[in-house]
Amino acid sequence: MAEKKEHKIITSEAAKTAKNNGVAAQQIAQSTVGLRVGSVVLWIVALVAEFFAIKAILAPEDDPFISGMAPLTAGIIFLVVDLIAVIAGSLLWKKANHIHPASEKNALTFWLWNNLGVIMTAIAFIPFVILLLTNKNADQKTKTVGTIVAVVAMLIAGVSSYDFNPYSAEEQQEILNMENATSTVYWTEGGTVFHIYSECQHLNNSEELHQTTIDEAEQAGKERLCKTCLKRHEKEAAEAPAQISEEGQSALEEATETAETVKEEVTEAVEE
Repeated sequence: MAEKKEHKIITSEAAKTAKNNGVAAQQIAQSTVGLRVGSVVLWIVALVAEFFAIKAILAPEDDPFISGMAPLTAGIIFLVVDLIAVIAGSLLWKKANHIHPASEKNALTFWLWNNLGVIMTAIAFIPFVILLLTNKNADQKTKTVGTIVAVVAMLIAGVSSYDFNPYSAEEQQEILNMENATSTVYWTEGGTVFHIYSECQHLNNSEELHQTTIDEAEQAGKERLCKTCLKRHEKEAAEAPAQISEEGQSALEEATETAETVKEEVTEAVEE
């Protein structure tokens, strides 16, 4: 068997640009610092809102946390703020994860990283429920209504925060490899075909390869794609993961509307 030669690859300027235009390549080039910081800030806001919700709902009727507002109503308002903040933070976190994903080599770490929003949701509501139910001074109506609102809000936030379609660093690398394989092609001075894999067996004896766009290859007289490369590409494409769809932009708005509806219904029940 002939020894495979080391290739000297001559890359055109158009090919260099094409390699940076793929989805995965653009993701890797993006920074997620702003998204991560935004998530943390919003989660802190959610925890502060939870603290105020506890203070408000447990305040005595004759000395309300917010002047002129019933403790139960004030507590529900802060729970709504808590809900909106925790969902917004989770959506930003998920968006960052779909740009710079974590590795799935450690299943537990991968799950925790992708669903940190779910954990923050629990922290943002469970303490409220525990403190409300164990408080001896709160009346039964306040405990019942407050707990129902908190649990409903927690369920809404939990579903919105959970990543049902997590994206891994390994999947991103596979997509990047596919993009690199198809954005540019390789060819030699002789022959009439171009290749999408520089390690194609038909290039083993070639010392110098041109890496260009397909248009440039065709202009150089390369009429078609190598059949061996085509078969390999079709096999890899069938095995590659589907591209991750973007998060629906209406998720936060829907959650906010739901929370507002819950607040209005409970407020009406309290007034009655």
